[in-house]
Amino acid sequence: MLNNKKITVVMPAYNAAKTLVKTYEQIPHQIVDEVILVDDKSSDNTIEISKQLNIRTFVHEKNQGYGGNQKTCYQEALKLDSDIIIMLHPDNQYDPRLITAMSSLIAENIYDVVLGSRILGGKSLEGGMPFYKLVLNRLLTLIENIIIGKKLSEYHTGYRAFSKKVLQTLPILENSDDFVFDNQMLLQALFFDFKVGEISCPTRYEKDSSSINFKRSLTYGFGVLETALKYRLTKSKILPSRIFKKEGQKILAQKDAKNKL
Repeated sequence: MLNNKKITVVMPAYNAAKTLVKTYEQIPHQIVDEVILVDDKSSDNTIEISKQLNIRTFVHEKNQGYGGNQKTCYQEALKLDSDIIIMLHPDNQYDPRLITAMSSLIAENIYDVVLGSRILGGKSLEGGMPFYKLVLNRLLTLIENIIIGKKLSEYHTGYRAFSKKVLQTLPILENSDDFVFDNQMLLQALFFDFKVGEISCPTRYEKDSSSINFKRSLTYGFGVLETALKYRLTKSKILPSRIFKKEGQKILAQKDAKNKL
């Protein structure tokens, strides 16, 4: 806990057996109250390792995609009455030791959402980020900042911390079950005027880190542009989008469809 606020780390997992132990061991357990892992139909022994680590583990009977995995993560975190929820990839790409700093910014009511930015610090390539991913990241971020009128260093990091209120407010069940879910959720937070902050997060691309290929990166890029346009059209009251409607489906409305091990 920090400032009497319960902290839960959620890990959306898919074939994370090789990196899960290393990631888990670096979590600052002295402040983290709960750790949740949701396995999205892995073909390796991610589930067995998660059980050995005594992680609160949930299993999808069918693969539901990266976004679908997160929906379950956040639902289960809210069921535990968590005040601060950190989404950490179990592939060890992001440094778990930053959880303390990210949580503090929410615990002290400075921000509602905190992002671990791989761009702040300017050493993305040194950390192993593929050059085409850096170019795509910078281009999409520039376009999004222009379209939605904000100024973030990047919109595409998978390292995020949220207050309970954010997860209770955003209609994230309206979002995609694919990778563009991250971008949709962030733009929803901005649309509903939550305070979003960033901290520098060193990039760590290793051989066992998960990564999408060039083709899927392009698909993600087009999805990002579509989401930004929906944001602007909804803000301008020209063509409202369902993902930016307050009355959209909230995460607590999701039905149980998985098992706890």
